[in-house]
Amino acid sequence: MLPEVSKGLAADSQIMWGGPDGGWRHRIYRLAFQSETPAGRLFDKFLVVAIITSVMVVILDSVDHIHARWSLEFALAEWAFTALFTVEYVLRLICQKRATRYAFSFFGIIDLLAVLPTYLALLFPAIYVLIDVRILRLLRVFRIFKLTAYISEYQTLLFALRSSSRKILVFLSAVVLIVVVMGSLMYVVEGPEHGFTSIPASIYWAITTMTTVGYGDITPETPLGRFVTALMMLLGWGTLAVPTGIVTSELALQHRVGGLFGPHGQQAADGRACNTCHENQHMNDAAYCRKCGTELPGLAN
Repeated sequence: MLPEVSKGLAADSQIMWGGPDGGWRHRIYRLAFQSETPAGRLFDKFLVVAIITSVMVVILDSVDHIHARWSLEFALAEWAFTALFTVEYVLRLICQKRATRYAFSFFGIIDLLAVLPTYLALLFPAIYVLIDVRILRLLRVFRIFKLTAYISEYQTLLFALRSSSRKILVFLSAVVLIVVVMGSLMYVVEGPEHGFTSIPASIYWAITTMTTVGYGDITPETPLGRFVTALMMLLGWGTLAVPTGIVTSELALQHRVGGLFGPHGQQAADGRACNTCHENQHMNDAAYCRKCGTELPGLAN
């Protein structure tokens, strides 16, 4: 990743969270939020190792014979990781102007959930059973995408998912319609005597059949019911590939137009925005918007 890209992303981070202009808070801000610096990259890598290690402690502690032998060590390790993540969370809050905005952001909430269960279990022993929510620390590994080596790939994938969100929503709506209709049909065809005791139970059967899971707890007995089941299986087999195809086509389009960033770290050459839906990723020779079909401005003849 070229310096221009890293500087631009660092500036975006400063605008989003409101980093301080100078002093010790600014130095902490650069360390915690701006991974284009050597110290920032090292800090992120250290956090990733700490997060993965803490999650492994939680996983191993759930095994009875391992817990019986190493319970004290696991407890000490858990408090050490909790203290580490607490200090990190507090520093992230105090090193910026808009602490509240960060606290209620996605990563801010995940950072809080990384430390909160241990303290709550100490104060309220009755809810100790919920302490395994600590496994959510693994979500903090997404911070690794701040590392400059991954920024381009992360941004391209995120843009492809965002661009295909409407298509996926339409697809999911069609799937919901199919399972509701087929589940209702099976309720009529099979009836309670064959396990289809209600329409919700029949919809549950339709979902497990269409996703090719097939638990077998509800099975059709009549010839017509088995025929409908066969159709659902074939339909589900072909349907599973649709979301993958949608996202893949968006990724291919990103590759054709040069991705979110061009080969020299600059934005793709054709950034003409549609006047209707404001989509700005189009082929150089495109005359109409790829999303809504509106004629694009400024096409060279």
